[in-house]
Amino acid sequence: MTKPLRSVFSVVTRRLPVGDPTRPPDPGALLSALSVPVVLLDSNNKFRFANQAAEQFLGLSTSQLTAMRLSDLLPEDNPIFALISQVRDVDVTISDHDMSFESPRLRKHGITVQASPLPEEPGAVVLVLQDASAARALDRQMTFRSAARSVSGMAAILAHEVKNPLSGIRGAAQLLESSVSEQDRELTVLIREEADRIRDLVDRMEVFSEKPIERGPVNIHRVLERVRMLAQSGFAAHINVREVYDPSLPPVFGNRDQLVQVILNLVKNAAESITGSDSATHGEIMLTTAYQHGVRLAVPGTDQRMHLPLVVSVRDNGPGIGMDMMPHLFDPFVTSKPSGSGLGLALVAKIVADHGGLIEVDSRPGRTEFRLHLPMMQDDPNDAI
Repeated sequence: MTKPLRSVFSVVTRRLPVGDPTRPPDPGALLSALSVPVVLLDSNNKFRFANQAAEQFLGLSTSQLTAMRLSDLLPEDNPIFALISQVRDVDVTISDHDMSFESPRLRKHGITVQASPLPEEPGAVVLVLQDASAARALDRQMTFRSAARSVSGMAAILAHEVKNPLSGIRGAAQLLESSVSEQDRELTVLIREEADRIRDLVDRMEVFSEKPIERGPVNIHRVLERVRMLAQSGFAAHINVREVYDPSLPPVFGNRDQLVQVILNLVKNAAESITGSDSATHGEIMLTTAYQHGVRLAVPGTDQRMHLPLVVSVRDNGPGIGMDMMPHLFDPFVTSKPSGSGLGLALVAKIVADHGGLIEVDSRPGRTEFRLHLPMMQDDPNDAI
């Protein structure tokens, strides 16, 4: 923001609307229109006001927040309390960057906080919270896209240069299998099986090829329902799958089959994580959808601006992802599974990137959440598939 928020509060309470010189404007209505989270604390750090963006940021409604103090959300040793005290002491606007909010209710990192005193009310402090996670996710998405392109080039080379001679090797092994001794037959079977394994790996990598995707209106709830049915009739039969949907969500501008593939992959990973942990007996996967107001993101190196208001999340209560894996989670051929190929999440990242979307992940013991930020169909047709 270009000016302290206290000046905004002052201006909106002083300025009269055009056409009605007797009625002052509602500052809450004006602040609610902002896309950045704004909250007002009284002298005891009790919430007095929160705009719509703050409700989404904090995960609580205004009525819930106004019954709470800041210490109900964050431990009192969090640096934000020292920042607020300093603002009250020196009566000036102070900003801090890259702050972390860690508590059972809230987990946010890379937050810029601007705290301003409110002249009309001694001790009151206005907080503007700017989450840099979307910008970081965009940077990571560019990295994921580059990694996917490197796999795409490799897939094209392998498909052309490996599959043809591989078929010859496999055919020769089959011919030898019928004319060699029993001891040597084991070796020919080994050659054939390994050739099949390499062929399957090449086939899986071919999905990374740079082919344009056909997109249209997609009802994301039908996609999620399809995934839930597939999961609970197979690999997640023993796991409780909860659904928390926004029924008014507009259609996604996407490819239905590819979105099924993305979410099915995430749900399968969540189920495998739960199955191999102590939480297997009370495992739970939660599928949620929401419409998220927010800023439009500029894509580096282009004139394109991304508007991704549709959020789909897959959350599980498994053991979490190791910190050593997090930076490389979407890299191809990186996996923590003994029998995994490391292509599943790389493919997820590529498909999301092909849709012009973003993918984020937060993980700690007992809670891992993948969030997909997807574009909506602008015309909002009623025949979404």
